[in-house]
Amino acid sequence: MRQIPHWIGGREVAGTGSRRLPVFDPATGEIQAEVVAATAEEVRTAVRTALAVQPAWRAASLSRRAEVMFRFRDLVDGHRKEIASLLSSEHGKTVADASGEVARGLENAEFAAGAPHLLKGGYSEQAAGGVDVYSIQQPLGVVAGIAPFNFPAMVPMWMFCNALVAGNGFILKPSEKDPSVSLLLADLLRRAGLPDGVFNVVQGDKEAVDALLADPDVKAISFVGSTPVAQSIYETGTRNGKRVQALGGAKNHMVVLPDADVPAAADAAVSAGFGSAGERCMAVSVVVAVGAVGDTLVEEIATRIGKIRVGAASDPDAEMGPLISGAHRDKVRSYLDGEGGDVVVDGRKSEISDGPGFFLAPSLVDKVDTASPYYTDEIFGPVLSVVRVDTYDEALKLVNDNPWGNGTAIFTRDGGAARRFQYDVDCGMVGVNVPIPVPVAYYSFGGWKASLFGDVHMYGPDGLRFYTRTKVVTSRWPDPATSEVDLGFPKVR
Repeated sequence: MRQIPHWIGGREVAGTGSRRLPVFDPATGEIQAEVVAATAEEVRTAVRTALAVQPAWRAASLSRRAEVMFRFRDLVDGHRKEIASLLSSEHGKTVADASGEVARGLENAEFAAGAPHLLKGGYSEQAAGGVDVYSIQQPLGVVAGIAPFNFPAMVPMWMFCNALVAGNGFILKPSEKDPSVSLLLADLLRRAGLPDGVFNVVQGDKEAVDALLADPDVKAISFVGSTPVAQSIYETGTRNGKRVQALGGAKNHMVVLPDADVPAAADAAVSAGFGSAGERCMAVSVVVAVGAVGDTLVEEIATRIGKIRVGAASDPDAEMGPLISGAHRDKVRSYLDGEGGDVVVDGRKSEISDGPGFFLAPSLVDKVDTASPYYTDEIFGPVLSVVRVDTYDEALKLVNDNPWGNGTAIFTRDGGAARRFQYDVDCGMVGVNVPIPVPVAYYSFGGWKASLFGDVHMYGPDGLRFYTRTKVVTSRWPDPATSEVDLGFPKVR
């Protein structure tokens, strides 16, 4: 059985731990590899390795660090097909979907390559008599990223591109469900000229995470995953004196007003609800149909669902692949056994949902009760719920009362209604006739409420701020002849 190693000191390193974690082929249900879960000692080795070389990397010029990121960007671009194919084989998403993930990750490398401009500080001449004040941004040291299974290439690039170009050492703990892409990215960083040991990968699960959270030399933790785990990582990390950004779950609402372009809204709901089998933190999981639009909208969505081609990533005609594991597939299926809504399209009845593999065809549930698990749980699978309300105000209240606040969208032809919605809604990311409003790389990604633990969003300008700390220098070069003792408070006037 193929064993997936760690990456420490610029090379693959076989794991020495005793625990083995299966990596499945989601299209067949068969085990294709094993992760040798890292021990606490192996995590410590990775941290020590980064700690030893980080000072020299920090001392490298901004131009040198940007050059490495430029080269990395070109290498990723040249290996898009290889990365997407490898990603698909372990995650299960289609190759086209995986290619889109790689493209969005590339945007972050492109942004980070602008570090010589982005890391410029401020300067105030003559802040007081003969005194100048300036600020500089410096790296934290060694930082770590804990990545989810649903975006094994893009989310790590959200994290490490900014962290590395700012001069930090980086430890990546990828998901044990689809870990191989992390090793390919590590090798591309090496080939781009990143010094050995600056970037390391430790494979594993909670034991590796706990070791990173406890390690005193890890100064910051980035995490993307479920809300309970995000909250736990935030509380543990901050208690241990670390800077933490922990992105949690979501229940993303797509509000459709009566004046919306219904066919376009239906296209958007299906695309955003079932892309990557619904295993996206920005997936639309709830369509809020306002007023009389409900019947027509549900009919249009149901028609489109029937045309979705579900199949293995290796099938060039497939539009949606399997879920990540058999256990998760079974959990998602179980929601369709419950009450609280009318099942209009039942994905369990599709032949492909009976196996082999972890397939579940798309499902649509109408007239969902907001007290039911269809609404209260983050299902994280191909189940789209429709909640009906009578007015815009009811729709807005529904979104704002939800404990999550990751993303939302409104579909309307009314510019005034759209502007009012973006102003009033309690969510971190808002789409206007855009169903998945993931910001471009030169903004930043992050939700509100239980979707984010921490103060700083991920990638973009916030990402650089997260991986640096500001130092303010106040300097005076006085004429020695004018020097005198003054015990009073420093004067600026």
